[in-house]
Amino acid sequence: MSLRRLRRVMSWGLLVALLICLGAWLFLYRVNAGASAPRGYGSESQIYAALITRALSLVDMNPPTPLGVVERLGVEYRRVGDRPLLLDLYSPTNLMGKVPGLIFIHGGGWKSGKRQDYRVYTSYFATRGYVAATIDYRLVPEGRIDEQLSDCQAAIGWMRTNAVSLGVDPGRLVVVGGSAGGHLSLLSGYLAAKAEAKAAPGWRDPHRVSAVVDLYGPADLTAPEAKNVSLVTNLMGGKMEAAPDRWRMASPLFLVDSNSPPTLIFQGTIDQIVLVKQSDALAEKLKAFGVRYEYERLDGWPHTMDAARPVNNYCRQRIEQFLDSILK
Repeated sequence: MSLRRLRRVMSWGLLVALLICLGAWLFLYRVNAGASAPRGYGSESQIYAALITRALSLVDMNPPTPLGVVERLGVEYRRVGDRPLLLDLYSPTNLMGKVPGLIFIHGGGWKSGKRQDYRVYTSYFATRGYVAATIDYRLVPEGRIDEQLSDCQAAIGWMRTNAVSLGVDPGRLVVVGGSAGGHLSLLSGYLAAKAEAKAAPGWRDPHRVSAVVDLYGPADLTAPEAKNVSLVTNLMGGKMEAAPDRWRMASPLFLVDSNSPPTLIFQGTIDQIVLVKQSDALAEKLKAFGVRYEYERLDGWPHTMDAARPVNNYCRQRIEQFLDSILK
């Protein structure tokens, strides 16, 4: 083969390789799809490939504080013995009357994670006219289900008690959480609604909320795919067989009734940590009791899907639309 022909063959080969790479990149690329949910993937392997090739970008989890937002870090909302529990608070610079308050509860399998994980949400919603807090809570093994729920309830109570100084409307509080935080958000909202419904006429539970936003939180700890997982048994302090009623009370699915607050659910269909059937069952239960709910069942997205920029943008947009319809 002549040198000229060899060069021609090599050039064509390089061009074909580049076209194949470009085609693969375009296949993996996901845009911010506006009002539509971003197109998902066939598997988690495709997502890893998209991240490696930068066809999919991750959201900045520590964005700068936006203009027009006041940030207060490390505010103590509760003290347990010598242990302070803190929250970070984000508020509009110029509050116009009383505004809704949002309490974000981070995930991490009930044993890890930190309140700063939700700065990407709290700083954004402060620009949209909300007062938003992201909280600490006692993690396993320091705190198990009872302690964690108590901490979340205390944060709701703190915002209600301090509503006047915060510029918050105490009648418009919302809990938002992802994964373990989604579970605790559902539990907090549904338990308060049940307690209030059973109480004497006119009594209002101090932990009540106007709505719950659940991002891929487990709804049924008693399900076969959950009850023997070490993260769950560590949270509950033992096996389900030792206290089945307690496990049901720690499962939001069994707390749903006609008094449950409006709920927005996000769930990825290829989630291997919290299976999609958990959120499917929760949505069906809410529907059966006539509770207002919206279900964003995102095809081809895994657990912690909102770490991806297009999904995060979509979640923020849908949360805002849901809150506007409920609160404003």
